[in-house]
Amino acid sequence: MPARPRKDDDARLDVIVAGAGYVGLAVAVSIAQASPHLAIAVVDAAPAGVWQKDGRASAIAAAATRMLGQLGCWDEIEPNAQAMTEMVVTDSRTADPVRPVFLTFDGEVAPGEAFAHMVANRHLNAALRRRAAELGIDIIEGVGVSGFEAGAQETLVHLADGVTFRTRLLVAADGVRSRLRDMAGIRTVNWEYGQSGIVCTVEHERPHMGRAEEHFLPGGPFAILPLKTGEDGRNRSSIVWTERTQDAERLVSEDEIVFEAELEQRFGLKLGEIRVANKPRAWPLGLTLARDFVKPRFALAGDAAHGIHPIAGQGLNLGFKDAAALAEVVVEADRLGQDIGALDVLERYQQWRRFDTLQMGITTDVLNRMFSNDFGPLRAVRDFGLGIVERMPRMKDFFIRQASGLSEHAPRLLQGEPI
Repeated sequence: MPARPRKDDDARLDVIVAGAGYVGLAVAVSIAQASPHLAIAVVDAAPAGVWQKDGRASAIAAAATRMLGQLGCWDEIEPNAQAMTEMVVTDSRTADPVRPVFLTFDGEVAPGEAFAHMVANRHLNAALRRRAAELGIDIIEGVGVSGFEAGAQETLVHLADGVTFRTRLLVAADGVRSRLRDMAGIRTVNWEYGQSGIVCTVEHERPHMGRAEEHFLPGGPFAILPLKTGEDGRNRSSIVWTERTQDAERLVSEDEIVFEAELEQRFGLKLGEIRVANKPRAWPLGLTLARDFVKPRFALAGDAAHGIHPIAGQGLNLGFKDAAALAEVVVEADRLGQDIGALDVLERYQQWRRFDTLQMGITTDVLNRMFSNDFGPLRAVRDFGLGIVERMPRMKDFFIRQASGLSEHAPRLLQGEPI
């Protein structure tokens, strides 16, 4: 790996990834592992070490765990991962004393293979960073991309500290409010839901047994996602709680006792007494879809390409699909002696990923609009539909495989195969 250039000296790289989150790191690691001769760097505007303070957790679908296994990361992550053994769906009002279960899913897509795991973000990031270091990928933190100019043979990438790189391909994985996407002139389709997602970790008296729950409430879905038992032996779950934005802002700013009372009304007492283990935070929710995923020598991945509602828990997994597909396209082009940054090469990635992303965006949008309300006739229709699915095992198997990401057209890494 070439040394980082001096301010008066350009360095030539094959791939620069902007964004050192899970998707950006997965893109870099996937390409470097399959094509170790390519020079790759990751740049990130966030200060060094800030990722270690992230107290959130993410749902990792089975396909993503297969990918992480192929990348040499899953063995490090698995001891800290909680398998989902069962998924339960209810539809009720907040004040209902009983929440009837309309739909249940078995937690396995194959014997011994859970359809999803809950993983603390810091453990996921640490494993990808460790693998990146092993592969010689330079991670430059605390400085972002201030601009870039795409040419016929290479792109000049300017960092905020005055350093310039030359690269054949620039990948933007810098989040849903991507500055690089704007710099590239890529427009988006987006709208706000008027909802915010409240995220926090809850400790509870009794074990969850790996059971995940999604309660559809009038304000939005309320998900209870099982976490690994803490080092202190306490039972824990992650909460993803959707509320109308003004209510969410009020809740997270309330006194701790008031917040826990509101939480308990939704969480229930089936797991005994509960206690909020970290400060709740709220993020506004919306739908953002990039009109294009690629430009000459430029590609979007992860939330920079798409931001969807968390109702189906697929946001991060869509990003891993992007990483696997982009890596496969780049590696195969390199093996064939093609220019990895050429538009005709990158359009293969766009064709592979754009329809799936659009489909998932529309699906989550429809689900959110259908379930985030208390309109009586619509509730009757959706509950009838959930009941039908519950009585059709083959349809349930189809839905669980879709949620796990194990489709026949998935990139090789997601099928547990090397590129």
